[in-house]
Amino acid sequence: MLPPVPNPAEFGVTSDYGFLSPELPLEVLPDPYYAEWEMIIGNLQPLILSKRLQSMVDHLPILSVIHLRTEAEWRRAYVVLVFILHGYVWGGDSPTERIPPQLTVPLFEVCERLELPPVATYAGVCLWNYKPIFSDEPATNLDNLACLQTFTGSLDEQWFYLVSVAIEARGAPSIPVMLRAITAARTGNSQIVTECLQRLAETIDETNTLLQRMYENCDPYVFYNRIRPYLAGSKNMCDAGLPNGLLYDDGHNPEYRQYGGGSNAQSSLIQFFDIVLGVEHRPTGTSRSDEQSTEDGIKSRNSFIHEMRTYMPGPHRRFLEQIDSVANIRPFVEARRGDSALCIAYDACLAMLRVLRDKHITIVSRYIILQSRSARQPSQSTNPTPSAVTNLASAAPTDKKKLRGTGGTALIPFLKQARDETGEPAIDAWARRLLSNGPANKNFASLSKVGEQPDGHLEVVGLCGTWTADENEGGICHW
Repeated sequence: MLPPVPNPAEFGVTSDYGFLSPELPLEVLPDPYYAEWEMIIGNLQPLILSKRLQSMVDHLPILSVIHLRTEAEWRRAYVVLVFILHGYVWGGDSPTERIPPQLTVPLFEVCERLELPPVATYAGVCLWNYKPIFSDEPATNLDNLACLQTFTGSLDEQWFYLVSVAIEARGAPSIPVMLRAITAARTGNSQIVTECLQRLAETIDETNTLLQRMYENCDPYVFYNRIRPYLAGSKNMCDAGLPNGLLYDDGHNPEYRQYGGGSNAQSSLIQFFDIVLGVEHRPTGTSRSDEQSTEDGIKSRNSFIHEMRTYMPGPHRRFLEQIDSVANIRPFVEARRGDSALCIAYDACLAMLRVLRDKHITIVSRYIILQSRSARQPSQSTNPTPSAVTNLASAAPTDKKKLRGTGGTALIPFLKQARDETGEPAIDAWARRLLSNGPANKNFASLSKVGEQPDGHLEVVGLCGTWTADENEGGICHW
C-alpha cells in the first residue's frame, strides 16, 4: 500500500505562508522575566559598536526557559539568543571562542525544543524575523516587509533577509499544487499533473524575479564587509579565527562544536522544489557515473544539501522526508514521454529552477568573488590603515582555493554542481541539450548570465571589465 500524501498543516506548513509561520513572529517576549534579553537585542547595534556587548552578556543571570509558553515565544527566544550569540562571537576585533553559560544554557534548551542547532540558521534570520509595515496590507509582500532584528541596522541587511522571506511567501501556493499533482499521478491523471506543473513553473519564475531584486537595496561591498561576517558559523573557520569551532560552556562540561552558518540550502521551499521534481543532489565533486559505480548502486545522500536539512526546524524537516517518500512526478513523466504537453511542463519547471540557480551563481560572483578580490588588493589610499579585525571578510586563507562561505563550505563548486544536477532529469531531447553543460550549441541559447567556459571556469563581463572566477571561493551563504 502506498504511504498517504502528507497533510502540510500537520507540519506547520500552509498554502498562504508556506514554511513561514501563519502567526506573525513576536516582536518582543511578553514575559518581563526576559526583559534583560530584550534590552540587549533592542540595543544590539550600539552594544556592538561600543564593544560592550560581551560585558553585558557576561553579567547576565542564567535565565530559565520555563516562562516560554507558546511556540511563537520559543521562536522569539531562539531569534534573540542566536543574534546575541553571533554578535558576541564576531562583534570584536577577533572572534570570541568561548560562549558563556548565560547564552549556552538557555540556547541549548530552546534549540532542543525547536530541533535546531545552536547557531543562527535560515529560520532564525529569515523565517521568524519579519513583520509587516502596514497591518492592512499583505504581510508577505516584499514592499510591506521589515526585519525584527539585524546586526548592523542597515537597509542592506534587512533587504538581504527580506528577499528570502518574500520568496518563501511567493512559493507557498506551489506546495498544495504539487501535493495535488502527486495525488493525480497516483490515479494516472495526466491532465491535472500537467496543469500543476505549469503552475509550478510559473511560481518558480516569479521567485526568480524576486531574487533579482536583491540588487535594489543590498550593496555588494556592504554585504561582504559589514553583514556577511556576522552570519558566519564555526565550521571550517580556521582562517577566520576559530580553528576548533566554538567552546559552548554550559557551566559543567564545556564542549567544542562546529556548525555551519545560515544558508539558503536550509530553505525548505527550495528543497521542496527539488524533491517534487525528482532532482537528486550528490556530494560536491561526485558525478553520476561515480554514483552509479558505488556498491549495490546505493545512492549517496550525504551531500551538502541533505546535510542542511539538519539545520531546518524539526517539523519542516519531517515534512520534506514525507514528501520524499511519496514523490512520483519524475517517474510518472518518464513513463509518458509521448505526452508532449506533460513533458514540456515538467521540463519547463526544471528550466525555471535552473535559472534560479544560475541567478544565484551570478549573485555569488558579484557579492563574494569580486568583493573578496578587492579586499585582497593593496589599498590605494595615501595613508593606508590595515584592518585590525579578524573575521570572514578580512581573513587571508592559507589555501587560496578554499575561501569559505558562512556555511563553512567552498560554495562555487557546490552551486555549479547543484545547478547542473537540476537539468539532469530533463525528458525531451531539446530540453536536455538546453539544460546540459557541454560545449555551447549555437542552436540553443545559454540560460546562464555567467559565461562558463568548456574547462569549467567562469568568465564575467561587466562594467568592471572582464574577470574570471577560477577559484573555489565561498558563497553568499545562501543555497
